[in-house]
Amino acid sequence: MEKIEHKTVPVNGLNMHVAELGQGPLVLFLHGFPELWYSWRHQILYMAAQGYRAVAPDLRGYGDTTGAPLEDPSKFTTLHMVGDLIALLDAIAPDEDKVFVVGHDWGAFIAWHLCMYRPDKVKALVNLSVAFIPRSPEINPVDMFRSAYGEDHYICRFQEPGDIEAEFAQIGTKEVLKNFLAYRTPGPFYFPKGKGFGNSSDKPTWLSEDDLDYYTKKFEQTGFSGGVNYYRAFGRSWELNAPWTGAQVKVPSKFIVGELDLTYHVPGTKEFIHKGGFQKYVPLLQEVVVIEGAAHFTNQERPDEINRHIYDFLKQF
Repeated sequence: MEKIEHKTVPVNGLNMHVAELGQGPLVLFLHGFPELWYSWRHQILYMAAQGYRAVAPDLRGYGDTTGAPLEDPSKFTTLHMVGDLIALLDAIAPDEDKVFVVGHDWGAFIAWHLCMYRPDKVKALVNLSVAFIPRSPEINPVDMFRSAYGEDHYICRFQEPGDIEAEFAQIGTKEVLKNFLAYRTPGPFYFPKGKGFGNSSDKPTWLSEDDLDYYTKKFEQTGFSGGVNYYRAFGRSWELNAPWTGAQVKVPSKFIVGELDLTYHVPGTKEFIHKGGFQKYVPLLQEVVVIEGAAHFTNQERPDEINRHIYDFLKQF
């Protein structure tokens, strides 16, 4: 881990913290919630050893990346995120026309949009956990979750600025992170007001005490608003993405999901992934992998498997 280099790059009004290792074709790793560049620690070391330049930023609002207006969730749309990444690539890899991209959770959501907006920038994509979600012109995704699951669903609970942050503060940063990272229930995640997680989960076996301490230290410094703002901007992103209604992602792609991942069990998702819908919107989708017995944080829970899946796909290009 001490071999990993850290730098700060001015991009799109931010000072973006980037962790990187290795030389060769660039692989851009995009993390999810509630995570950091650190979520890719296993993949950075592995891909660097295979002859790639592995680059993992702390995304807007996270970790050691500074400058995002945390009080303004409207500055956390997919257009802002992709703008950050285009500026980052221009700064750190000006001579590379196209790069490889690997995303997980919100990072995957952003990666799909990067490929939709700027397919000229991406050689090939590996996304984990979150499949491509075609834009519905009829309903805002937050309203969709609210009608399906009610106000206690976590995406609905995250909408009111300051509300969930106050609840997290009562629970404690380390406990919040531990409970999120340990979540293995293949169903909707509820967070009833005033009731927290309902019970305290044990630390997952794939997460060391040092790992949990690193996440805790960074989120104690920043708070959770940056990460939660992605959910608050969900509806705004939906509005702004109206021009891309019906658009396809035309980048060679591979998708990996844990069998127990809550995202895989959203009604209609399995059918979309396995029965032609996914392929329709991502015509260059080459492979779908379901990791048996794994939950949401597959890149940390099953690093060796995920490393091989990423490498085996990217080495073809």
